[in-house]
Amino acid sequence: MRKTIVYLATITLMILTCTACNSEENSQTNTDNIDNNEASPDPAYKVVLDPGHGGEDVGAIGASGQYEKDFTLALSLKVKELLESEENIEVYMTREDDSHISQESRYRPKFANEINADLFVSIHGNTFQDSSVSGTETFYYNKSSKSFAKIIHKHLAEATGFRDRGVKREEFFVVKETNMPAVLLEIGYLTNPHEESVMLTDEFQYKVASAIVDGIKEYKTAS
Repeated sequence: MRKTIVYLATITLMILTCTACNSEENSQTNTDNIDNNEASPDPAYKVVLDPGHGGEDVGAIGASGQYEKDFTLALSLKVKELLESEENIEVYMTREDDSHISQESRYRPKFANEINADLFVSIHGNTFQDSSVSGTETFYYNKSSKSFAKIIHKHLAEATGFRDRGVKREEFFVVKETNMPAVLLEIGYLTNPHEESVMLTDEFQYKVASAIVDGIKEYKTAS
């Protein structure tokens, strides 16, 4: 009888030991899975900002003699500043100083394509011989960019308060040769004395930068 009791106790102890080992292994597996999930966040949403012109390419010359290249860089840096505070968005710029980028090199769309960007935003100030011409307009080329163009223009036109010249399709190489949704924003006319005086202020630029960010966020959420 005593041998039977000892035998049963031994078997019971072995079963309990195996159960405990399996439980520990399962717990470790679950912990590893949690760690793996935590180590694999959603991929960052890559946005390329393209300040138009630069260096010897001054772009439009405003009513007061200011250069478009300086306006586009100042505004783009403000957009970058605001975008970097957004979660899960990585910001890239085609230039962050007064660098010259030749059109022949096609560097701007190539750069965006090489990093596999999700969006491309080229920022400009407009020009015309008639200084009374005014307004905000947005350009795109590829069909896949049309929705993004409409969304960002809605925010942009509201922010500038200038005449709304709408969304248009044009063969600008920066929006034609990019593989992702791409837009070219003409914020306003630097050759229009009133618009230029407003466009060169920090207050206006931050307002427009915030609108551009809102457009990017709305498109990101909807896509």
